[in-house]
Amino acid sequence: MVRKTMTASVAAVAAGIIVTFAGAETSGAFAQESDSAPESTELPDEVMPVFVAKPVVQPIPAETVPSDDFSDMSDPAASATSLRALVSATPTDGALSEELHCLAGAVYFEARGEPLDGQLAVAQVVINRSESRQFPASYCGVVHQRSQFSFVKNGRMPSPRQGSSAWQRAKAIARIAHQGMWQSEAEDSLYFHANYVRPGWSRSKQARARINTHIFYR
Repeated sequence: MVRKTMTASVAAVAAGIIVTFAGAETSGAFAQESDSAPESTELPDEVMPVFVAKPVVQPIPAETVPSDDFSDMSDPAASATSLRALVSATPTDGALSEELHCLAGAVYFEARGEPLDGQLAVAQVVINRSESRQFPASYCGVVHQRSQFSFVKNGRMPSPRQGSSAWQRAKAIARIAHQGMWQSEAEDSLYFHANYVRPGWSRSKQARARINTHIFYR
């Protein structure tokens, strides 16, 4: 009985020693990790963040503002010193839009025998009417309005002589007037008539210009 007790005690002591060594071994592993020098977290100077106390506003490059001046100095029309020179420099090849065709038709049938400033004045009247609330809001509407232009028959405009110099001039005048490339003597006129007639409505209108055989009124 005493032998068994002693044997048990010896076994217990041995077990305790083993546990102690095991604990010391485990504890040493954690200690070694904690004793190792921590890696440096400092950043090199070139990547260190810089904190600015005040707001920094970066200037925005100025945007290119579209110019209202559409003149192209490389275009011969931009340097024309007279209406005749401008008409000569204005291209007339290519098809006209329906609206410009109506405007050129009014110039051709109403004033092809007039000087260029008289032809421009007729075009200006058509444009002024299209911009006035008293008349249709398009060139074709103005030209085809009933009882306004004598060359319009049954609501239709005759065909001009396409290859004639008069038609080429009328097309150039229409483009010039439409783009406002030359100031017309007719200014804000809405009416005109030949100087060899005196219609009743002219008494209530204000004359703006007299150009060759036409008188223009507002």
